[in-house]
Amino acid sequence: MKHLLTGILASSALVFSATSTAKPVEYEFDTVHSQILFKVDHLGFSHSYGKFPTFRGALTFDQDDWSNSSTTVEVKAGSINLENKKWNDHMKSADFFDVEKYSKMTFKSTKLEKTGDNTGVLHGELTILDTTKPITLDLTLNKAGIHPMSEQQHVGFSATGKIKRSEWGMTYGVPAVGDDVEIIIEVEASAK
Repeated sequence: MKHLLTGILASSALVFSATSTAKPVEYEFDTVHSQILFKVDHLGFSHSYGKFPTFRGALTFDQDDWSNSSTTVEVKAGSINLENKKWNDHMKSADFFDVEKYSKMTFKSTKLEKTGDNTGVLHGELTILDTTKPITLDLTLNKAGIHPMSEQQHVGFSATGKIKRSEWGMTYGVPAVGDDVEIIIEVEASAK
């Protein structure tokens, strides 16, 4: 009995020390399994979807204390894809993203608030057309754990948010082409 009690106490001490010394883990985006999408109203007839397939990002995530987490993302504006060359070219022009002058967009987090077991609100600064403004994204932690194929620590998040493109100086076509842009992000990342 004495040995059993000693074993239980030792195990408890190990568990406590492991959780109390947990540190944030640094990850890099797996861009094959991550997507940055957007949705905008088109003349009231439909909602058009587009994506930015060329980007890079990193995040630090502390599963025990979400407030210890952060992320940065850089998106190549000229990679915009709406599945139509004419439309893509117009989106790259000075009417919209002006990619010749502003080749990238960036997001840098400022705070992550945990709101539920696997949900949170990500606060950050979004830069488009050299204008930086605060935004918030609703975040869901899909999974954190060992990837069955790579056997490395992985984490996956889904995020959504809305911005008004006119606030970044992108006013072409408003209001016929929607001012409200819905952002849809899926991120899978592997530990560095």
